[in-house]
Amino acid sequence: MKYNPLVHHRRSIRLRGYDYAQPGEYFITSCTSGREHLFGEIENGIMKLSELGRIVTEEWLRTPTIRSNVELDEFIVMPDHFHGIIDLHAERNGEHEQDSSCGGELQFAPTVTPFRSPSKTIGAIIRGFKAAATKRANELRKTPGLPLWQRNYYEHIIRDQMELDRIREYILLNPAKWMDEEEIKVVEGKT
Repeated sequence: MKYNPLVHHRRSIRLRGYDYAQPGEYFITSCTSGREHLFGEIENGIMKLSELGRIVTEEWLRTPTIRSNVELDEFIVMPDHFHGIIDLHAERNGEHEQDSSCGGELQFAPTVTPFRSPSKTIGAIIRGFKAAATKRANELRKTPGLPLWQRNYYEHIIRDQMELDRIREYILLNPAKWMDEEEIKVVEGKT
């Protein structure tokens, strides 16, 4: 079938005109490819991580060491998805070494214009996290190129403390609610 922009288009879930690099708190959800249960199992309301689930956890916890503008809040790795809260803050002066030859952050090779790497946007942060987890998962499974995640991810801008508290509670209670959700899927024939 030939490409038709009226039929073949993806609608962005992003808030039009919003700068996803600005400070704030964001709720993130990403699902496994095909919603496969790859990251572990829920037993008695507690998430028991598989080897892949541990990889996802480790890569998430590495995020603030790679990107100095990120702090992590509550998160949970579930059998077929991941929820997390990211707190983006402004870069602090003096956090990065300065290279006087280019006037920007220290880089592998001097350039004329300052280059910011790694990128500080939510999209780049999630892309980097998912790519690192996928690479390690595929090395473990010996399945180069196999997708670990669905395309894209869900994100929500957290607007106030009450909403933050509600989302934290949702994340913490997610494993306990999992069995109820799975039972509903079986009853409705969605397995």
